[in-house]
Amino acid sequence: MSLQLYSVQSSGFADLRSDPLPAMLRTWRNQTLPLPDTGTHFGFVYQGQPHLFRQAKRDSYRLQTGMYFCLPGGGSVGSENSSGIIVTRLGYDGMFSLGGPLEPNGRFAYIDGGTNSLLIPPVMRGDACLNAMYFPAQVNQTLHTHPSYRIGLVVSGSGQIETPATQARISPGMIFVIPANALHKFRTDESGFTIVVFHPDSDTGFSHRDNPMLKRTLVEGVSAASLPHLQTKLTSGQGESKSGDRPL
Repeated sequence: MSLQLYSVQSSGFADLRSDPLPAMLRTWRNQTLPLPDTGTHFGFVYQGQPHLFRQAKRDSYRLQTGMYFCLPGGGSVGSENSSGIIVTRLGYDGMFSLGGPLEPNGRFAYIDGGTNSLLIPPVMRGDACLNAMYFPAQVNQTLHTHPSYRIGLVVSGSGQIETPATQARISPGMIFVIPANALHKFRTDESGFTIVVFHPDSDTGFSHRDNPMLKRTLVEGVSAASLPHLQTKLTSGQGESKSGDRPL
């Protein structure tokens, strides 16, 4: 797969079901988009005030421009005069959350003057996540790769996305899909830009033996993380992967 470009203002669709980390990209515009019970839906509101419906609890939420959400299971999102992006991480059971709007700057350092924030963090190490990235003006980013694909939406600003084979202008409302291990970089114009990016996996986060509740529980001054005989034994369905974390 090569670099793919879409627009939030059209019926964007990308099928990544054959990827080792299967997902589907869709957009909505002036409509209500059904969200099937096939995994966890990561969404961002590009424009308007859509309704988010959660089937599991039969409740709904009125969202605003710049808000984001994580919806496991089925539901729907959308309304007239609204648009946005949905990435469904198939087979993944995330945690329901809402947030936003975006902050003006990232909370973490990135590369080449850029910053980033973790909007929807991985619940456990290895899980999918949603990020915001902030690029200053006149940046010519270092050519780089990622070990898994990236799906991003330009929220504000403009510039270029470049690969060894392609150069394309990107501006607000444009969506890009970068394949795993594909060389790429961004160039920004005078305003810089802000993008929201979905990662299908992660190598940070907590695990059954490395989490704040366990590590900050002290028994005679010793962390419970160092006392395996006290730690809860996992039952079927709670198993850990070979890396010590739950499987995806």
